[in-house]
Amino acid sequence: MVRIENPIERCDCNVIHEDVVKQVKDKMPKEELLYDLAELFKVFGDSTRIKILWALAESEMCVCDIAFLLNMTQSAISHQLKVLKQAKLVKNRKEGKVVFYSLDDDHVKQIFNQGMVHINEK
Repeated sequence: MVRIENPIERCDCNVIHEDVVKQVKDKMPKEELLYDLAELFKVFGDSTRIKILWALAESEMCVCDIAFLLNMTQSAISHQLKVLKQAKLVKNRKEGKVVFYSLDDDHVKQIFNQGMVHINEK
């Protein structure tokens, strides 16, 4: 059986509400900022990175701990941590030979929590 989705509704006219378009255009961020925002959201598009962020939202952890938790190699975790660090979502500190990772700041947890709220809406 084929499930038919409701089509996206659209206008049946060609009226442009110039005042609304101008108001939105005036408030729209520059193209470069929107590109950077899109790049940030791409980082959230990988389930391994989401699992790492979830873990780091609970506690500061080293690569060994994260790898054990997620049943992955340290190399795979290190690769994902590099991506997260480049996106300024995680930071690290060294204590002797051990490198501990944590979320970069409270904004990261807020983004994560807002995403969870959104997907749990009914």
